Amino acid sequence: MTAAVYINTSANKADATPQPLAPSDGNSRALAFHKSLPHYSETPLYSLSSLAKDLGVGYVLLKDESSRFGLPSFKILGASWGVYRAVEEHLKQIGALEAPDDLHALRELGVQARKWGLKLSTGTAGNWGRAVANMAKELGIPAVVYVPSHMPETTRNLIRGEGGEVVPVNGSYDDAVEVAKRAAATEGHLLVMDISWEGYTQVPEWVVEGYQTMLEESDAQALAVTGGRRVTHAVIPVGCGLIAQAVTQHYKGSARQQHGSPAATVIAVEPTTAACLRRSLEKGEMTSVATGSSIMSGMNCGTLSTISWPVLKSGVDVSVVVSDAESHTAVQELDGLGVHAGPCGAATLVSLERVCELERGAAGLDETSVIVLYCTEGARDYQIQA
Repeated sequence: MTAAVYINTSANKADATPQPLAPSDGNSRALAFHKSLPHYSETPLYSLSSLAKDLGVGYVLLKDESSRFGLPSFKILGASWGVYRAVEEHLKQIGALEAPDDLHALRELGVQARKWGLKLSTGTAGNWGRAVANMAKELGIPAVVYVPSHMPETTRNLIRGEGGEVVPVNGSYDDAVEVAKRAAATEGHLLVMDISWEGYTQVPEWVVEGYQTMLEESDAQALAVTGGRRVTHAVIPVGCGLIAQAVTQHYKGSARQQHGSPAATVIAVEPTTAACLRRSLEKGEMTSVATGSSIMSGMNCGTLSTISWPVLKSGVDVSVVVSDAESHTAVQELDGLGVHAGPCGAATLVSLERVCELERGAAGLDETSVIVLYCTEGARDYQIQA
């Protein structure tokens, strides 16, 4: 049986990435884009003081992504910016848009996208497909969303509710992605994915830029809550790796150190059904795993993004694997604290509790620690196996 907690001794404490990570122009443009959208507002950061006391740490802060632009997940941050940039660049390439650096208005982009018959294609484990469908609806263009056969009908209906055309695929999330890739190539759709592979990296890089908005918000909120103390530990779900990449880059990158802050410890969490980061860390090379059904559907990905693996390999300090039952218990625990989380978001709480129990010293957790749990999805229906 895989140990619940794994210390990544190959993590580089000084700089987690092969490249400097000062805030890019893309990050700044993404933040400006998000603030320009009509329903932008910061998501809350809660201080769970009773939990911090129980765990013997300074602060446990929870960034609640249960309502972001009206959707119950952080995914819309990456999807909105990724889709926007993909559509913008495609229209520039075919001569439908001029190519200034300034942001094009969303309405203008939609008019041109409809004029040229643009159609989006994607594969999803749940929230990503819903977010892409939502962005397609904002642009007034269709989106075809390929989903694994085990996806519950309730989740499929949520995607349909955003205007997406749902196409079930006989197999796993990874199979759905493969079908989406083939369909985009043969039918001329614009492929927008939050996972990278050889030859497909630009859209995922834009998605990572989009997630920086959440991190900029939480930094400022954490300083306000703690009276100026900076985050020492960040806990994040993995999935295919882009959100974990964004968090790792943010807390281990040179930009943080330039502001006089040491690198923070990054704790990554995965379900037992899809622990591809854990397997990759143990083997020292990116490794895919077979997946099974899980209530943590948003993390049920068997393969990491190629652009994420180098960052996670050298930047994630602690890898935690949790079961469906543990995640379900954490959902209930957070509900008792007034936070209405889904299983993926609640998994961060389980992982912190396991690290405090099993590897407190190795993870550098003590009464001075300031910990942020990135609760990446809101409450939703799911079925827990007896």
